[in-house]
Amino acid sequence: MSDAPRTREARIAELERAATQRILVLDGAWGAQIQKHRLTEEEFRGERLAAHPQPLKGNNDILCITRPELIAELIGDYLAAGADIISTNTFSSTTIAQADYGTGHLARELNVRAAVLARAAADRATNADPSRPRWVAGSIGPTNRTLSLSADVNDPGARAVDFDQVYDAYREQVIGLYEGGVDLFLVETIFDTLNAKAALKAILDLRDEGHVELPIWISGTITDRSGRTLSGQTIDAFWISVRHAEPFAVGLNCGFGAEQLRPFLAQLAAAADTLISAYPNAGLPNELGEYEEGPEAMSAQLREWAQAGLVNIVGGCCGTTPEHIAAIARAVAGIPPRQVPQLEPTLRLSGLEPFAAT
Repeated sequence: MSDAPRTREARIAELERAATQRILVLDGAWGAQIQKHRLTEEEFRGERLAAHPQPLKGNNDILCITRPELIAELIGDYLAAGADIISTNTFSSTTIAQADYGTGHLARELNVRAAVLARAAADRATNADPSRPRWVAGSIGPTNRTLSLSADVNDPGARAVDFDQVYDAYREQVIGLYEGGVDLFLVETIFDTLNAKAALKAILDLRDEGHVELPIWISGTITDRSGRTLSGQTIDAFWISVRHAEPFAVGLNCGFGAEQLRPFLAQLAAAADTLISAYPNAGLPNELGEYEEGPEAMSAQLREWAQAGLVNIVGGCCGTTPEHIAAIARAVAGIPPRQVPQLEPTLRLSGLEPFAAT
């Protein structure tokens, strides 16, 4: 195979074909890997932002600019572990989320640089083993502001942001990710469906403006054991709310550990006529904030999901490492992916609860 880059259209076609043939593996957590390096404030700043007026320690996304060699190393670790899909280090790379660090003006650059780093690593891995193509998912987090919930307990109508502001922030992010070369958009850790709708509109607008249509992957998060998102929707209602985007995949991430996530994943797999993804935390954090579920224990649970026909894409969220991803990749190898069901067409509506016309 030539080292010439595959076209975007070719990469998308390869992704869609691979998803029919095997369970795909996503990478693991960024935070867990970055924290192992115990970076100082000066290391987060680098030369570029040495004189920045606000603290930057903890702003993991900024490392795509100030420590790109570290991010490239971590990407390589996940590729070596067996990840088919690499997510960009851009979970908080919107003007809204970066405002807390005074770096909102760098949001577009962060997305471009992160996507370029991941693209280069994925292409190197693909050229080294053409039988195992790798792809880049542009990570789009929920921001640290919510459109559905009040920011003031004494004023139910109060909002820190409005829909247009969230849309504008996401539009800048998706343009940056697209320019950097991602293969698909991953709208993840959704706790507020209205925030997700702003991100989806930004993505769909990009398509409508004539850009190559990239697959959309939507991943929600359950915040308590009632099986609802923070904004109050059940799993079925959440799916109905985002189904209009015709996503390549929909799933769940973060939240609980794998054991607690399983019943809600099964519920989503029964409701959604598209691919199903799941990348849980490595258990629940202990009193020190550490995740204690090891690679073998976690991978055993994900293997059971695969054997039960629940998943098409698996990976890890908070607390997971390349060791977790390697164990997960081994655990699901050779197990057929979930078959997407053919659902009877009917009118489906949702608020906090689903409604289907009968």
